[in-house]
Amino acid sequence: MKTGLGRAFGRREFLKASALVGGAALALPGVTARAAGSNINLQTWSAAVDLVKSHVAAFEKKTGLTVDYANAPWAQYPDAMVTKFAGGAPLDVLWVSDGWLPQWAEANWIAPIDGFDNLMAYNGDAEPFCTDSMTYNGRQYGLTYYTDYMGFLYDAEKLSAAGFSAPPTSWDEVVEQSLVMKQKGLSDFPLMLALAKESWLIEFMSAMVFSQGGAFTDDKGNSVMQEAKGGALTTLQWIVDAVNKHKIVSSACLETGELNGLKAFAAGNHAFALLPKYRLAMLNDPAQSKIAGRAKQALMPQGKDGSHATVGWMRFHGMSTQAAADKARAENAAKLIEWFGGKADGEYKFQKLLFLDLGSSFGVKPLFQDADVRAAYNKYGDVELIQKQQALARKKDVITPWFGDWNEVNGSAWQSAVLGNASAADALKKSGKEWDDLKSQS
Repeated sequence: MKTGLGRAFGRREFLKASALVGGAALALPGVTARAAGSNINLQTWSAAVDLVKSHVAAFEKKTGLTVDYANAPWAQYPDAMVTKFAGGAPLDVLWVSDGWLPQWAEANWIAPIDGFDNLMAYNGDAEPFCTDSMTYNGRQYGLTYYTDYMGFLYDAEKLSAAGFSAPPTSWDEVVEQSLVMKQKGLSDFPLMLALAKESWLIEFMSAMVFSQGGAFTDDKGNSVMQEAKGGALTTLQWIVDAVNKHKIVSSACLETGELNGLKAFAAGNHAFALLPKYRLAMLNDPAQSKIAGRAKQALMPQGKDGSHATVGWMRFHGMSTQAAADKARAENAAKLIEWFGGKADGEYKFQKLLFLDLGSSFGVKPLFQDADVRAAYNKYGDVELIQKQQALARKKDVITPWFGDWNEVNGSAWQSAVLGNASAADALKKSGKEWDDLKSQS
C-alpha cells in the first residue's frame, strides 16, 4: 500500500479544480446531485477490496443495513472525490488521507465525528499521532484504520563486519560508523537517503528534523524551519555534510526516490537506510532481497537536542458533510465507521485482518498484544522495537491547505543546499518565507 502523501494539491490548483468541476460534474455518468436513500454509501481507493467487501457483508448481516460500496484507484482517487463532492454524488463514509484533511474540511466536504461519543471512546486506544493527524482546527474527522512511520533500518552483517556490536543511536554515531565502513570497503555510501522531489520527500525530511529536536512550524503554524534552534537547520546541514564533507551519502540521493532507494538497500549497497517501516517485510524476503535475514530496525538516531522521534502517517474513515446533515444517515454512517475503524464484535477486526493479509500497519495500541499480530511481526522484525518506535511517531506539522505549493519550493530549497548552490541557512530562509507568505494569503 502506498503510504506517502500521494498527490498533494496546491492551494491554487485545488481551488481551480473545485470551481471547474462544479459546473461539469453533473454531466458525468453516475454523478447526480441527489439525496442518498437508506443505503450507506462507502467510497474507498482500490486497496484490500476483497477484505473490504467481506467486512461490509458482515456489517450488513449484523445490522440489517445495506452498504453501496465503490472504489477508485489510489492515483485517481483525490480527483475522483473532488468530482463526486462538487457534483453532489451520494457519499456517507469514505477513506481519507491525512494529507487531504485540511482542504476537504475547509471545503466543507467532510464533517467532524467528535459528536459521537462511541467513536471518540476509541481515542484511548489509538496512537496519539493518529488522533492528532485526524484533527483540524480542534475538530476530529474520523477513526484510523491504517498507519505507518519512517524507520531507521540497517544491515546487521555489514554492522558486524565493521566491528560494531550495536547500531548507531545518534546521528553523530551514524557518521562515525559509516566512515569506518567506507574505510573498510564495506560500502561506498553506507547511508541511503532518498531525497528526490516526490511524495515521500516530506516524510524523509520530517523524520530527521523531528529526531534532531526540530520542527518546520510552531504550535501556531508559523514557520520555525529556518531557526538554528528548534528548526530544520541542524538537519539540513547534517545532510549537506553527509553528502559533501563525509561522503557517506551519495550525491545521487537527490535523484533517488523511495522505491529505487529500497531496491539499492535490498541489493546490499548500503549499511543504513531511512525507509517506511513496512518495507522490513520485503527486505527480509529471500525472493525479493539479497539481505534477507540481515535487515534490522533500530530506533531513529537522535540529535544532540533531539530524541528517537520519527514521523508517522495514517489513513482514516471519515464522514461526508451530506451524511452528517441528516440525523439518520449520520447515525448509520457512524455505525459503519465504528465497524471499520473501531471494534467489530468486540475486536479490532478490520485493522487486524488488514495487517495479517496485507502487512498494512494498524493505529491502535491493543493489537500489539494480539498473539497473531506479534507472531506475524516477529517473522521479519522485532515487535517490541516496532511498537516502541511507533509510540514515538509524530504527525507532520506542515499539512495545511497550502502544503502542496510550499512543498515544491521547500524541496527545491533543500536540494539547492545539498548541491552547494545555497547555504543551508539561506535555503531554509527561502522555505520559511514561502511558508509565511502562503499562510498570510490563506
